[in-house]
Parts: sequence; C-alpha cells; structure tokens
Amino acid sequence: MATMAGNKSYTIVEYFGGDCGYRCGYCKNDEGNFSHGMWSHTMTVQDYQDLIDRGWRRSGKYVYKPKLDKTCCPQYTIRCHALKFQPSKSHKKVLKKISKFISKGELPKGQDDGESVFISVQFACVLSDTFLCIGFQNMHEKDSSQQPTLLDCMCLRVQCSAKTPNTPKPGMGADPGRPQCRKAKDLRKERRLQKEQIRQHTKQPKPLEDFINESLPDNSSHCLEVRLVPVNFEDPQFTASYQRSVALYARYQMAIHGDDPSECSESEFRRFLCDSPLEAEHSPDGPEVGYGSFHQQYWLDGRIVAVGVIDILPTCVSSVYFYYHPDFASLSLGSYSALREIAFTRQLQKQSPKLSYYYLGFYIHSCPKMRYKGQYRPSDLLCPETYAWVQIEQCLLQLENSRYARFNQDPDAGDPRVLKDVGRALVLYRRAVMPYAAYSRKRKGSSDETEVQQYADLVGQDSAERILLYRA
Repeated sequence: MATMAGNKSYTIVEYFGGDCGYRCGYCKNDEGNFSHGMWSHTMTVQDYQDLIDRGWRRSGKYVYKPKLDKTCCPQYTIRCHALKFQPSKSHKKVLKKISKFISKGELPKGQDDGESVFISVQFACVLSDTFLCIGFQNMHEKDSSQQPTLLDCMCLRVQCSAKTPNTPKPGMGADPGRPQCRKAKDLRKERRLQKEQIRQHTKQPKPLEDFINESLPDNSSHCLEVRLVPVNFEDPQFTASYQRSVALYARYQMAIHGDDPSECSESEFRRFLCDSPLEAEHSPDGPEVGYGSFHQQYWLDGRIVAVGVIDILPTCVSSVYFYYHPDFASLSLGSYSALREIAFTRQLQKQSPKLSYYYLGFYIHSCPKMRYKGQYRPSDLLCPETYAWVQIEQCLLQLENSRYARFNQDPDAGDPRVLKDVGRALVLYRRAVMPYAAYSRKRKGSSDETEVQQYADLVGQDSAERILLYRA
C-alpha cells in the first residue's frame, strides 16, 4: 500500500482509455467488446468498493469498466441482498445433491445444469388395507442381470376376505386402542401441511445456514471442509497449497473451457487469481478476517477440489472467480459455492453490520448462460447512468426489449458523484501528490486534460479526489 505524508494510504492507477474494440468472450464478436481500463499498482478496499459501485471490476490488477451503450454484450453489475436471500427450489436441489454425495458417496448422473437422478434399487413391501406394493428385486428373480425399471413396481389389489395366518378370530376386529392404518402417502402429506402451518404461524422461513448444515451430515462417506486463506505468499496456508491450486486451475481451464496448456500456466494463474491490487486491511468495526483478497478452498477428504476467489470489501463480498475439479462437474459446484459465499457474507455481517451484500460480478442478459446470476434473489442491477441500484425484476422488463437500458425511471435523476472540477483530481507526478490544476501548470508539452477529464468522469468526483492518477 502506498503511504505518503501523514501515514495515509493511497490508490495509484494508470489510465489507458478504451477506444478500440476487442474480442468478446461471450458472443465471440472479434471487435465488439469495448471497455475503459486502468492498471492499479495498489488500491484501498474502500476505493475499490466505490469503483465497483460505478460499474468497474478487476481482473488481477487490471480494472475495467465496460462501455454498456457500445459493447456487444452489455455487462451490468449485480448484487444480492445476502440477509434477505432464501434458496429457491433449484438451489435446494443442489444442496440435496451435495448431501447425497457427502453422506453416501453417490455422484449424480448427467450434467451439472440438469436435474440428476440417484438410483438405489431396494426391496420394498408395503401392506395397507387394499394395496400391496411389490419392490424391484422380486420382479427379477429369474434374470438378475436385467436392470429393473419403474414399471416393475406394481400395485396389486388384494382380496379383503383373503385368509392369512394372522386372520382375526370371528367376533374380534381391529384393536380399538391402536390408530387406524393409513397410507404412507397420506402421512407424508399431513406432515408437510403441519410444517407449512408452523412456518406460516411463526413467519420464519428456514434459513440458508440450516440447508447447508443439513447437506453436511455427521458420520458420512466423505468429509468436506471449507478454508478461507488470504492471498499472501507469506501466509503458510496459502504457500502450502499453492502448487495444488495451480494444478487444479489448469485442469479446470483445459477440461471445462478448452484452454491450451500455455493459457493456464503458473504465471497466468498468478497474474489472474493471485496478483491483487488490494492490500490486507483491518478495521475496528470490520470483520475479524479483515479486508482484502482471499481464496476459499473446498477440501474433500484431504485434497482441494474447488477454489472460490473472493474480495472482502467494506459493504460486500465480491466474487472474482471459481474453479473446480472436472470429475465433480455433476455436483453443480458453481451454484453450491455461490450459496456458501452468501452464507459467508451473512456470517461476516454479524461482525460488521454494513457488510451485507454479495456481488456476483456482471449480469449479461444477452448471453443466456450468464443469466443464472439473476436467480439469487432479492438482487439489484446497477443503473449505468445514475449508478442507482434497481430491483432486477424491473430491469429484466427493459432488457427484454433492448440490450442497453437506463434502469432508473426518474428522468431527473443523475450521477450523484458527477465530475464538477477536474482540477481537484489528484495526480502522482515525480513522486509528489498534487491536484491536477497544479500539475497542469508544471506540465510541458501537449495538454492531457481530455484524457484526465474522461478518467475523472468515470471514477466520479469523490474517487478522483482520493485516487492518485500516475503521470509520467
């Protein structure tokens, strides 16, 4: 962290502009992606918080802001209200898949984005007043090699008058002191209604944490542990697991994204997921782990199977990237990690009350594969013109009609941090901090005011007066 007189920490950036288009990773348009960019030598967590609340996002130390009105696939910043989040039906299915794998070692069949079926053939014989359900195994005694099907499970009418060894003696009926036999289906329905009535009465839905804890039962076939490790090469936990993380990242990139080995080398891994401009910071009213960049490692039976890269900032946990072992693709680990990160945000909020949001990066409505981020609700999208947060339900109506949209419906609303005086923007020139107005008087050669004006307008007046713009 850069510190100047008075022991104050500064963010230092170099602005690159963004006039040229480049290849889009979503629609594969060769020159359709446009964004502004700057290199961050170092950055405070508060400055980065303010930047992502204006549509910026980092990749390693490179910080960029898409030109939403020009780029082929507009990328809108999305955040989830972690404290109000309730898992959907699909989220519960993901947790159930994890639970079955952890407890029984059963991997679901099929892809991670579809509903998977677990098959366990068991003998079942259920006798009620009028039905007899004969299980799978009895139907295949002659040919044990044949795979049983659901059609093999038949319900047969039985004669109420049929004689059995337990036929009661004449004049003796059912024991009046015992409850009447009922179908299992009716009993399950009654239990569901009772639970629903209790929840409606208390008005307290089951929290996310309970679902997660239930997915990790004791005395299971597997042991899953989540470890939070700071991105710091002086940290013993980080260095001890570094090479395994590199190997896992390369395997994921090649298997899932089809990367060439040269594209997922150790140096690329380090640049992309380890080199962060954010320095570790601690605050009296902040979380115990502090602020900065972290790797949330998922350890299964003593080996790393997935890693979530996150930034812990003053008001949010920001998701950077996630990668996992391809052998476990059917477990929907991407969705599972998002649920764990939302729960982690809720945990941090108990220590730091203002830290209550989970940022999922960018929501890209024009790319169907990226719409899944809108399923973590309640959530908001960032208006690209006023930088106000708007409920996603309202935004989707506009995005169905246009790729680019101003979400704020107030025609008089504007940018609350609009640039008013570029002369007050701070620059770093010859190791000295000064306002741009003072620097421009010292500068020789052609004016760079247009470039500085563009930069300051994008970061906003407040940030321009705190962040140091490097000038050669």
